[in-house]
Amino acid sequence: MQESVLAATTIGAFKTEIREYPFPEISSESGILKIEAAGVCGSDWQAYQQDYPPRIMGHENVGRIYRIGSVAARRWGLQEGDRVAVEEYLPCGHCGLCRSSEFRLCEQTEARRPGALRYGTTPVSQEPGLWGGYSQYLYLHPDSVFHRVPEDMPAELACMCLPLANGVQWIYIDGSTGPGKTVLIQGPGQQGLACVIAAKAAGTDRVIVSGLSRDRERLATARALGADDVVDIEQDSLEARVLAITQGRGVDLSIDTAGAPATLTTAIKLTRKNGTVQFAAAPVPTPPGFQVSDLLARRLTLKPCRGHSYESVELALRYIASGRFSLHLLATNRFGLPDVDLAVRSVGGQGAPGAVHVAVLPWL
Repeated sequence: MQESVLAATTIGAFKTEIREYPFPEISSESGILKIEAAGVCGSDWQAYQQDYPPRIMGHENVGRIYRIGSVAARRWGLQEGDRVAVEEYLPCGHCGLCRSSEFRLCEQTEARRPGALRYGTTPVSQEPGLWGGYSQYLYLHPDSVFHRVPEDMPAELACMCLPLANGVQWIYIDGSTGPGKTVLIQGPGQQGLACVIAAKAAGTDRVIVSGLSRDRERLATARALGADDVVDIEQDSLEARVLAITQGRGVDLSIDTAGAPATLTTAIKLTRKNGTVQFAAAPVPTPPGFQVSDLLARRLTLKPCRGHSYESVELALRYIASGRFSLHLLATNRFGLPDVDLAVRSVGGQGAPGAVHVAVLPWL
């Protein structure tokens, strides 16, 4: 019987150490996941810069059911040995949002609410402590949400299903893109590239991706994933290119994954009348030149992006399994537990060069 668990524990801003935890006891309603791989999200880099209480980060988790209680087995429809992806959300399951398939908005899993439970953000002071994927094992709360993962799917790709699901949610489900539509994606990071994949999978006619000169390789990856046009905004005028491509009309859907103050106003400016603008990060400070009157005058819809639905994760796993997209271009780096600090810094552009989606493999 396993007696202890090793986990990379974030103990403050830019500080991680390997700690040993007791192997947790489980109730009839809970379980234990043996982690195969945990993806590093861009939000991990943001959190890593804050002086939060000690926690085990990592919420893009794939592994096998190692222990499962009898009630959990019936409720989840799983058994020991099953291979699954686990969502970060721990929704209550009974509120109106949960019952209407919007469980990502459930107040119980709202990370900003004091005492909220959520994989990758819950502190180790909350028993049993193993709430993140940068660990050999993950505690499975009774309210966990699972997706089955094919046996032949590489772990480094499987743990990409949540960021890819974000792209599916934002571009396809919320953005309603498809044939005859033109989409502008600002920011060629892992979320922006996920949006490229989702847009092309939905049959979008024209996908435009913009970035900075330092994003040259990522822009090339966007092109390889199906983007029709890529624009280095430090070398070329994004406005001129978009208006030329759309014959002065503007794009149908613009999504800002860069989160810079100027990118949201650019998105609004380059979107056609009655079009939709989505943003994945709230720019701080308020974007210069932002005018609500611009939305009113051109009947634009402005939508904040928020996570993924169950449906979008299922679609993302299908995309990965299909082999249609060159997802190995996104899976750039693998690190073991001792190198979690480097893994997170790499996603933030301060570690291994060229990192896009990084995986932590606890048994590496």
